[in-house]
Amino acid sequence: MTHDPARRFEGTVSLVTGSSRGIGFAIARRLVDEGASVVLTGRKQDSLDAAVAELGDAATAVAGRADDPGHRAAVFAHIAERHGRLDHLVNNTGINPVYGPIVDIEAEAARKILEVNVVATLDWTRAALGAGLSRSVVNIASVAGLGASPGIAFYGISKAALINLTAQLAFELAPAIRVNAVAPAVVKTAFARALYEGHEAEASAAYPLGRLGEVADVAGPVAFLLSDDAAWITGQTLPIDGGSGIRPLT
Repeated sequence: MTHDPARRFEGTVSLVTGSSRGIGFAIARRLVDEGASVVLTGRKQDSLDAAVAELGDAATAVAGRADDPGHRAAVFAHIAERHGRLDHLVNNTGINPVYGPIVDIEAEAARKILEVNVVATLDWTRAALGAGLSRSVVNIASVAGLGASPGIAFYGISKAALINLTAQLAFELAPAIRVNAVAPAVVKTAFARALYEGHEAEASAAYPLGRLGEVADVAGPVAFLLSDDAAWITGQTLPIDGGSGIRPLT
């Protein structure tokens, strides 16, 4: 039998958290297009219903908060009942409720960011393993986690922790499960709107490729890392940054 690279996920089941819109939805769409059945999560039922309607019969959804243990239990009960298997997990859910200097962030906000962006990611991964996760995980980090990120500093701290969590999980879960991450720069989503709205041309000038990211720019690399095409890659974080990480020597 020949391998069809356009249907890399035929017969597989993926869970994509935080996927009613934006990057998460684009990832879900890419996986469905390549043959997967996909379970979506998000906070709002109406948004999830619209996403499922657009993706078709290959998609289902369960609404709830990412850091709610009851929601996670409901998701994995749904997966067990409907599919009886789980091949891939994409931890996409993330929050950034505050902007400004890091010294001004309230402790409660800092704890919430860590709870959703880091601890919940670990919890989803542990629960997925308990539900029989068999192949791979991709965590959605950020270039904010690779260096200083003025204005969104604690978000960057949480993503730096997520990048390290990715490496730790990859080491502990090998060889059975591969765990990688991607680190996008500014992608044109509602989540990132405050970083470019009203000054997109100026924001784009920081990127050698001359534009901000689109959600499809992230979905493709995520699909690659989940797939068997990346079978000898684990513990890595792939920047998706339009070349912004390039530093001239002089």
